Amino acid sequence: MLIAGIAFFLTGLIGDNLVVERPLKQMAIKIDVPTEATPGNAPAQAPLPPVAVLLAKADPAAGEADTKKLGCVACHTFTEGGKAGIGPNLYGVVGGPHAHMQGYSYSAALKAKQGPWTFAELNEWLHKPSEYAPGTKMTFAGISNDKERADVIDYLHTLSHSPEPLPTPTAAELNPPKASTAAAAPAGDPPVETLLASANPATGEADTKKLGCIACHTFTNGGKAGIGPNLYGVVGGPHAHMAGFNYTAALKAHKGPWTYDELYEWLKKPSAYAPGTRMTFVGIPNPKERADVIDYLRTLSPNPEPLPAK
Repeated sequence: MLIAGIAFFLTGLIGDNLVVERPLKQMAIKIDVPTEATPGNAPAQAPLPPVAVLLAKADPAAGEADTKKLGCVACHTFTEGGKAGIGPNLYGVVGGPHAHMQGYSYSAALKAKQGPWTFAELNEWLHKPSEYAPGTKMTFAGISNDKERADVIDYLHTLSHSPEPLPTPTAAELNPPKASTAAAAPAGDPPVETLLASANPATGEADTKKLGCIACHTFTNGGKAGIGPNLYGVVGGPHAHMAGFNYTAALKAHKGPWTYDELYEWLKKPSAYAPGTRMTFVGIPNPKERADVIDYLRTLSPNPEPLPAK
């Protein structure tokens, strides 16, 4: 046994001298770890649209379908008295306390939130849970689409014997303050009057086909509404210019006629011009293309509006 122990010791000693470990020059698998943004360089995030405006056109049936499409049903139950899964049962959550399900082990981050689940707080939570309650156990990234998020909130609001009343949008929410006419065009875009001086209505007409406008709108005199209104006579007409069409409150809140400046702003990004609009078209970011379309729309009238002076 003594000889075996000596032999084992000598073998290990020889092995340590023969095998030399060398540090790796680089990792075999490169793992990129994102650096955290510091308060000084973090990009500013646009505020969420007012939840009352979003809920004014929300669809609870679409919201219920979204809970399946987004995978919410994998972690939650929605029926009265339903058991908890990975997440709590959500019956009665709207208007209930943040830790509303008795016996469920909520994270300290969520239990720290006092008061009931209001529509506004659900809007923030479902947009990005990790920002609303840093440290939450909920790994779901959130619902970035405003319409989808509002539909889900509207569905959750129905899960009660006495659903909470939906909030009513204020006049300020429906008609947020706008920049002055001089600053109406987005930063970096040339003034609309400059672009209209060289715009091409024939190109604009072709753009309405290329961009898919004709899928929702008609352009002929007396044409019927589709998903969107007929656009004959829109330039210089009121914002809700087609009689009988069901415009959103967001658009009807804009008073006065469709001026070139306002059309230029609207077609850039409809959701920014009238938050809560049903128009899902993202907009025309190219200023020249936008001006061509506006010039084409101008021609759709027996007495076209005169072009603005440069």
